[in-house]
Amino acid sequence: MIERRWGLFHRWGPYALLGFGALMSFATSDVVGVSRGAWNVAGVLMVAALVLQLWWGRLARSRPGPSFVGILYYAVRWAIAFVLTWINPFFAFYAIVGYFGAERLLPPRLVKPGLFATAIIMAGSQSGGLPPHGNLGWAVFGGLLAVNIALLGVFAHLAAQEDQRALDAAATITELERTNTALQQAMDENAALHAQLLLQAREAGVADERRRLAAEIHDTIAQGLTGIIAQLQVVATASEESLAREHLGRAADLARHSLGEARRSVHNLSPTALEHDALPEALKKTVTEWAERAGVRADFTVTGPAEPLHEEIEATLLRIVQEALSNATRHADATRLGVTLSYMEGEVALDVRDDGRGFDPLTLVQRSGSGGFGLDGMRVRAERIAGSFTVESEPGNGTALSARVPLVRHG
Repeated sequence: MIERRWGLFHRWGPYALLGFGALMSFATSDVVGVSRGAWNVAGVLMVAALVLQLWWGRLARSRPGPSFVGILYYAVRWAIAFVLTWINPFFAFYAIVGYFGAERLLPPRLVKPGLFATAIIMAGSQSGGLPPHGNLGWAVFGGLLAVNIALLGVFAHLAAQEDQRALDAAATITELERTNTALQQAMDENAALHAQLLLQAREAGVADERRRLAAEIHDTIAQGLTGIIAQLQVVATASEESLAREHLGRAADLARHSLGEARRSVHNLSPTALEHDALPEALKKTVTEWAERAGVRADFTVTGPAEPLHEEIEATLLRIVQEALSNATRHADATRLGVTLSYMEGEVALDVRDDGRGFDPLTLVQRSGSGGFGLDGMRVRAERIAGSFTVESEPGNGTALSARVPLVRHG
């Protein structure tokens, strides 16, 4: 917008200033004392100025920067303005355009001489006309010329500062554009990374859900089927009908219980044992029922002040005990088993010990590759809630399982 306005001024400004200067000169011709011959010369020069301006108006579009033709135009225009101002000082209104066109028309080395030449015309006009009269006239002319040159210096300094600010602003805009480009690239990379993380999280969630279902099926259906098979084996060898009915009833109860647990596992609900009882009571009932089915002495102990725990913590500890009891039934051949639940400062410990045949943990890992699904499942359950799981056993000396999980209170 500013460039457009300056373009209009450079195109039409000389016409307007020449017309205003001519009007003021005619109005003051009697005061200044311009002769008819001088007016004839002024008329010829004004026509020459109009022709010069028309010529330059057509040529300027093809020569936007400094050139030899621009120097010639500036010099001829200055000469016309100088003579007109000599005839009548009010023609200095036309000469003033020399201040505004110097940088556009002249190369850098000629800008200051061009401005100085224009200042001579302006000082001559301000001192009463050219040439100055007497020593006083020359002194006034010299003083006004010095003032004009000083003002040119001030305006040039201000213009240089403005140009520097414009350059700084342009550099800032360029830097902001570069920063915005880099920021956009970073945002695009972050969007791609976010999409990748979402995909990985989705895949990890699917894998985690598969492991959860596998562990739940192992802890519910597999254990229930194991118990049912054990009861049916007793029925197959029982000689008394009452004993057979008792074990058939236990098998039916195990089947119903396992079915309910399987349904709850699919929907990721808490185990049935925790529906109406807190963790200590649920563990005690689980251990007591297992002892009756297995015919093994089993003790359950609670140490420390019992507190209601987060549902996930309680479900994990209950599942670990169920798996440990199932392993003892299948492999330990124990005569005595103990389960201890310990509430400590910031931690809950669960220990299961038996006096069974034991095993070599290293040999089991080498043989199965994972330490057995049951042991591995218990370890995964504990680690899912930021806990730990350890196994201590050796052949002939029983087995000790220990799980340590954070004490996270309910709610």
